[in-house]
Amino acid sequence: MLTIPTALTLFRIVLIPVMVIVFYAPIEHHRFWAALVFAVGALTDWLDGWIARRFDMNSAFGAFLDPVADKLAVAIALIIVVQANPTPLLALLSAVIIGREITISALREWMAAIGARGAVAVAWVGKIKTIVQMVAIVALLIGPSLWLGPHLPALPTEALGEVLLGVAAALTLWSGFDYLRAAWPALARDLR
Repeated sequence: MLTIPTALTLFRIVLIPVMVIVFYAPIEHHRFWAALVFAVGALTDWLDGWIARRFDMNSAFGAFLDPVADKLAVAIALIIVVQANPTPLLALLSAVIIGREITISALREWMAAIGARGAVAVAWVGKIKTIVQMVAIVALLIGPSLWLGPHLPALPTEALGEVLLGVAAALTLWSGFDYLRAAWPALARDLR
């Protein structure tokens, strides 16, 4: 049976190509609209988790699909952001984030295969990293600046996004290290 949280996760996956199409669409404020689509997806990520916990609507399929949707959205958003602004710093920070996601996903899969999945549960650092990362990506999708009104200076969203992405990359390395440290006893046993 398809639960509400799983339906929201599927909706988030559907939003990914919508974000890409809108980002490249020849419409006014296309980057802002793409950022809005990404933000809606990020909010549904929080909402599906809250609903699953609050109403006990957890499912094995949902538990599998949720991190896949998150990683797809983040990786694809970072790819289009780097394509739009191909700076070495932005490419490096994006590579750190995407590389960590792939590594930790593989680590979780391996830990599940040996029956030790609980040893690599999500920590508070990972949750903060996710929030900072989502805000950074929204800012980077918006582009160089966001007009706030006739008597206000424009918000330098791209610069803000780069700083936040740097913070997210640092938190990514920290949380990745935490995962590896938690998994190390099982890794060490398997390497013998």
